[in-house]
Amino acid sequence: MTATMDPQERARTTSLAMRHALTMQPDARRVVIKLFVPGEDAQLVQNRASSLIERMLRLDEDEIARLLDDVLTRFAGRHHDLLTTFSHHFDLVHHRVPPDAELSPNARMLIGAYFSHEYAIEAAALCNPSMVPHPDQSGLQPGELRAAISLRQIGEGHISSIGFCSAVLGPDDNFRLEDRDGPLLVGERTGARHQRDALAAGLAELELDNELSATVLAALPESYSEEEFEDVLGHLPGELLARPTTGETLAFLREIVATDYAVAFPATVPLHQRVLWPAAPAESNGMEDARFVQTEDAEGRITYAATYTAYDGRQIAGRMLQTRDLRHFEVTALRGPAARNKGMALFPRAVNGRHLALCRSDGETLGLSERDESNRWHAAVPLLMPHRGWDLIQVGNCGSPVETSDGWLVLTHGVGPMRRYAIGAMLLDLDNPERVIADLPHGLLEPDEIEREGYVPNVVYSCGGMLHDGRFWLPYGASDVRVGFASISIDRLLGAMVPVS
Repeated sequence: MTATMDPQERARTTSLAMRHALTMQPDARRVVIKLFVPGEDAQLVQNRASSLIERMLRLDEDEIARLLDDVLTRFAGRHHDLLTTFSHHFDLVHHRVPPDAELSPNARMLIGAYFSHEYAIEAAALCNPSMVPHPDQSGLQPGELRAAISLRQIGEGHISSIGFCSAVLGPDDNFRLEDRDGPLLVGERTGARHQRDALAAGLAELELDNELSATVLAALPESYSEEEFEDVLGHLPGELLARPTTGETLAFLREIVATDYAVAFPATVPLHQRVLWPAAPAESNGMEDARFVQTEDAEGRITYAATYTAYDGRQIAGRMLQTRDLRHFEVTALRGPAARNKGMALFPRAVNGRHLALCRSDGETLGLSERDESNRWHAAVPLLMPHRGWDLIQVGNCGSPVETSDGWLVLTHGVGPMRRYAIGAMLLDLDNPERVIADLPHGLLEPDEIEREGYVPNVVYSCGGMLHDGRFWLPYGASDVRVGFASISIDRLLGAMVPVS
């Protein structure tokens, strides 16, 4: 477990919110196994794969068996199905093996081991959680609810991935974290079903409209696989293929389609051992600040959705995860003016037929955006602008709106002097969320003397909380290094708000 209690047992009330004593610290023991190619991690890339394999082929079978046995003894208990991973990594580099070389099964596994390494996914920091009801509510006592918590995990090179843990809330203000031990597993990329309107939205964003792109869109079904997409490209008329812009258009079409993908985990791997790792070029340097929300469609089916920020080392882009069970995930790009900055948070349901989201597309103002029939998020309507001493730099959301009988509860964040973050709150009209009906005149949660120290000092930040048993439960990141938990009576929070005329 990475949950700890600080020396002062900080289960106390500061202002309105009660901080719970448990905190989660980064745990360097939580590792995943990744492909390692010697030389490719250097600033000047010089692939050394062939020379490594040549040296490996000089070993006799006894030495190969001894080395493989040593690797398995040291690492097998730290990973799911280590030999399968070694076999996969061997397949990725087997073209470097001389064609006349005869390899034993042990030699193949050992080559795979040399092309593998461990990566500590949260060695640098653990922060910015969100919370939703867990799909599994078994084994609980009356008044308890199991919550699934997403986590931003930051490791070497500041690469972020998405992890999970679970907690039990209630009854009353009781709170406990569940087991987080065991080997981790990165989701396996699987065949995705792509949506034609998403491709159309991507083309519109690039302002790419020519006869070839229009022909491809017309030939695709509403939902299609990657194989069906390539089949359409393979049967384009020669007249279109001969045009000077064809190569560029085909490259853009493939790039847009490749942005969307799916990953899955075996049912035997529990939620806290699942890791969503960057699987597309646009997110190669990180998947940041996932804001999960539980939604329900017209047929009453529960779905989880999350927006997150993809980062490739130079640019950011909005992405969305969708899943029914937190085991199979569909990943799609967010399109439109409102999706061009960090911090989009989806409403948990349609409002009078409108699909809405909170966003900060201008970098400093919290706004409301609507998705159109073309799957594009429109420019935002301003909801909250920086106007108080503690939020004059910028304001934004701390997760998806939470529906209450009084209105949509929105947790906000503001940035003040010395780039100090604090969490606030406001209330939106249930039927017309463009209208702010109440506001918390002061901060709900601010970094205390313990929380202010860390990777990014003076920050408290959340990607979403939830209601249970008359309380609002809020997981939050503290200075981008650890995760804390707070809760507050929802009546007390709403009662502290001041109506906005």
